[in-house]
Amino acid sequence: MKNTLLLASCVVLAACSQTNTPPAATKAGTTAPADTAAAPAAAAPAIKLYAMNCGDLEFADVDMFADDGSMKGVARTFADPCFLIRHPAGDLLWDSGVPDAIADAPEGVRPEAFPVHIMRPKKLVDELAEIGLKPADIEYLSFSHLHFDHTGNANLFAASTWIVDADERAAMFSEKARGSDDFANYSALENAKTVQIDGDADFDVFGDGSVTIHQAPGHTPGHTVLLVKLPQSGPMLLTGDMWHLAESREKRLVPAFNFNREQTLASMDKVEALAKATGARVVRQHVAEDFAAMPAFPKPLE
Repeated sequence: MKNTLLLASCVVLAACSQTNTPPAATKAGTTAPADTAAAPAAAAPAIKLYAMNCGDLEFADVDMFADDGSMKGVARTFADPCFLIRHPAGDLLWDSGVPDAIADAPEGVRPEAFPVHIMRPKKLVDELAEIGLKPADIEYLSFSHLHFDHTGNANLFAASTWIVDADERAAMFSEKARGSDDFANYSALENAKTVQIDGDADFDVFGDGSVTIHQAPGHTPGHTVLLVKLPQSGPMLLTGDMWHLAESREKRLVPAFNFNREQTLASMDKVEALAKATGARVVRQHVAEDFAAMPAFPKPLE
C-alpha cells in the first residue's frame, strides 16, 4: 500500500472530497476535449485482475440472507475472494478476506457470535508472495464494506493509501464498532493515509477511467462496488455483498441484517444500470460459481 499514484498529491481529504478524482485526472466516464490535430489514440493501460481465495464460509442455513424467508433451511458455501488490480500507476487491493490467522487452524473456526464455519486455505501474505509481492508493496487499499470477511487482514496494509466512503469510515470507527471483535482487524487504518469519498460521486482511482469505485449503500452505510475495465476481457464489476446468493440477484433478496432495506433495493437498481451501461461482467463475490469462473490464481484476467 504504498504511495505515489496520481492520487499521491490528493491525500488531503478536503481536496479529494470536493473532486473525488486525483489531480490532473478526469472523472470516470469522461474524456478530455479532442485535439483538432488528431493525436494518436492512447493505448489501453496494461491492467491485470487477480482473484485470490481469501476464505470459505459454510452456512448450514442461509435464512438470514433473505428477509422474505425463501431461503430458510438451505445450506450454502460462500466464496470469500480478495482481488488485486495491477495498474501501471500502482496496485490496488480490493477486500482482504478473513484473517490470515484462520489458516493456522486446520479445521477452521466457528465463531460464537455468528453461525458459520470459516476456513482459509492459504494466507493472503503467501498468495501475494506467489507473484513477488509483500503487503508493503501494495499502494492502494479499498473494501466493499467493513464486515470481517472483507477487512480481516486490513492492518497488514496500514502503510497503503486507503480509499473509503465517508459514511463507511464513520461506521468503522463509531463507538459501537470500537467495541466489536472485528475492530482489531482494521484498527490500524485509523491513522493510515486516507482518501475519503464524500457525496454521491464515483471515484476514479487512477484518473484514467479504468478502475472506478461506485457507491451502493444499504448493506452497510457506505457499501461500494468496483468497476475494472480490462484491455482484453472488458469491464468487470466486483459487487461486494450486493448479492450474497446465486438467487439473490434475480429475486432481489435482501439480507435481514442489512443496514437499510430501501437503500439496498435502490443500490441493486443502480448496480444493474451500471452493468448494462458498461456491458460489464457481474461478479457476485460470495457466489462460488462466479469465483470459480475466474482464472485460478496466480493466473490473472487481462
